[in-house]
Amino acid sequence: MEKPLSTLLAGQMPALKTQDEGVIFQNTKIINYLRKQKYNADYDLSAKQGADTLAFISLLEEKLLPALIHTFWVDAKNYVEHTRKWYAELIPFPLNFFIPNQIHKSALERLQLIRGESWAEEDDALEKQLYADAQECISLLSQLLGTKKFFFGDSPASLDAHIFSHLALILNTKLPSNRLQQHLKTLNNLCQYCNSILNIYFEREGDSIPRVAPKTPTAETPDSDEEPHKRRNQILSVAVALLAMVGYALLTGIVSIQHVASDSALERRLTVDDNEEDEE
Repeated sequence: MEKPLSTLLAGQMPALKTQDEGVIFQNTKIINYLRKQKYNADYDLSAKQGADTLAFISLLEEKLLPALIHTFWVDAKNYVEHTRKWYAELIPFPLNFFIPNQIHKSALERLQLIRGESWAEEDDALEKQLYADAQECISLLSQLLGTKKFFFGDSPASLDAHIFSHLALILNTKLPSNRLQQHLKTLNNLCQYCNSILNIYFEREGDSIPRVAPKTPTAETPDSDEEPHKRRNQILSVAVALLAMVGYALLTGIVSIQHVASDSALERRLTVDDNEEDEE
């Protein structure tokens, strides 16, 4: 799966680049395409389990996803100290200055689309209800899982992938404010469920499970191999910044360029030279 920068700009995630149908957006379209290619995690499910899958995915989209959007993109403390900083480190200059803010604006619009036009960013009552619905959804998932390894038995299905993609983000991301994480950690079966999937499918040799957090400055000296690239990037960044400043100054009229005819310029120069000789 590829996530090109153009999809970030368009706000369409996830994205799957295929050889025959180009880039496919949206979960349902991606899943349908994979099923046509004989990749179907729900092959062994009964009709009832298939219906339950659709029902719980709709529940996640309605109850849990809005709170996740708010946690990462609307909560002021989380957005400023984590999300915007994290994206700014990953996106190349100068796009890292405005793309996070563009996604932040899209997140607000998406909440209004999900919750209705009455949604307001600073409405405490609506925010409280948002997280209450999400916590209720997480508790319901805990009851559904019970003591099972996966939601439909001993083998993972598409519902497991969908639920894991939400819960693992909540459980393993270090945020200044994470009310959903506090609630999730009280449900041991869901925590064990997430850690089990991480260990089975995402284990890295010699590494513990990575915790998602932006980089923090350290006093370590960079490797000698990286130093030329770092210096080159710094020079390019300064050059682009200077060009941007000059372009802005020209466009706004702060600085202007006047064209002087060559004969006039020569005449002025001769006049100045004559005046200097007279003074001597």
